Amino acid sequence: MKILIALTYYRPHYSGLTIYTERLARALGERGHQVTVITSQFSKELPRLEQIDGVKVMRLPVWLHVSKGVIMPAMPFRAMKELFQVDLVNLHVPQLDAAPIALTARLMGKPVVLTYHCDLLLPTGLVNRAANIASDLANHISASAANLIVTNTLDYANYSGFLGQYIDKVREIPPPAALPAVTDQAVEDFRTKYQIGAQEKVIGMVGRLAAEKGAEYLVKALPLILARHPDARVVHVGQYEDVIGEEKYAQMLAPLVSSLGDRWQFLGIIPDEELTAFFKLCDVIATPSTNSTESFGIVQVEAMICGTPTVASDMPGMRQPILMTGMGMIFPPQDVAKLAAAVIEILDNPEKYRGDIPKIINRFAPDTIAQEYEEIFKEAIAK
Repeated sequence: MKILIALTYYRPHYSGLTIYTERLARALGERGHQVTVITSQFSKELPRLEQIDGVKVMRLPVWLHVSKGVIMPAMPFRAMKELFQVDLVNLHVPQLDAAPIALTARLMGKPVVLTYHCDLLLPTGLVNRAANIASDLANHISASAANLIVTNTLDYANYSGFLGQYIDKVREIPPPAALPAVTDQAVEDFRTKYQIGAQEKVIGMVGRLAAEKGAEYLVKALPLILARHPDARVVHVGQYEDVIGEEKYAQMLAPLVSSLGDRWQFLGIIPDEELTAFFKLCDVIATPSTNSTESFGIVQVEAMICGTPTVASDMPGMRQPILMTGMGMIFPPQDVAKLAAAVIEILDNPEKYRGDIPKIINRFAPDTIAQEYEEIFKEAIAK
């Protein structure tokens, strides 16, 4: 099958959406499909065309950055050219360009499968409000034109005001999760490299420093955790400087984090091998997300396949990894006291939150997810 995947950002951009799409594209390629990804050249240092893990990646020049999105005048025209050569298009939204691509594909008789990752909720401000309106309109056009819509969980879909309008098209496929294996020595090397004490209780957090991740609630919960576990430390992995669209949030958070001294540590973006070591070293991973921009939390599953439990906000979609595996606790969103209590409970009783790791690995393996996508693609073609 010849598949065109379109999205705003692709790797090396670091976000849950880009990681998801990269794993899916690679797994589809490994299953014998011809996969082309069309995306933005968000950094001029990136090549316009390259082959990555068997996937053809085409990057188009960016004319303008608008909030977290980009304007690429060439995208609809390039997509139309590619549509002549493919059997199906898979659009990953939020994405402004999804609307013209979806309409063009349907006019050309090409099936459209929409992967709806999450609602888009941008910070306040005139530009962001305009971007939100444009994104919502693009999403509705895309969903109306799509044959089928994939989302991470029906839990999220049933509570989404947007997906609820297209629920007859919605199909559930969880995100792919996989990490390279590492040795125990690699974990100790990681501990030494980043100067993390052997007796410290490590609370991990993974993701861009963005408002929807809710880092400020973990910051406020940490003193309560330290009262019970004075050797605890938060280690944050992911981009924490110059995050597009999050400048004001970073300014707000900086003094709060600074007040914690060495009890909060930023590592930035690290290689996948180190990420595995990080998850294995952590005692618990915290995902205190705050709104529907967060729909699942791949990092929870990544932690679980490394044997590490998680705590997560009790929100549609976000609670599902814990409910599916039993490896953690959920707490009311933005509730600092209950977030702290959940972390303390796991630090006190880690043996209660061990899951069936092989079963989790198999359920979320990229090949498993790609196989489920194949069935969706066949259904879309049949329609």
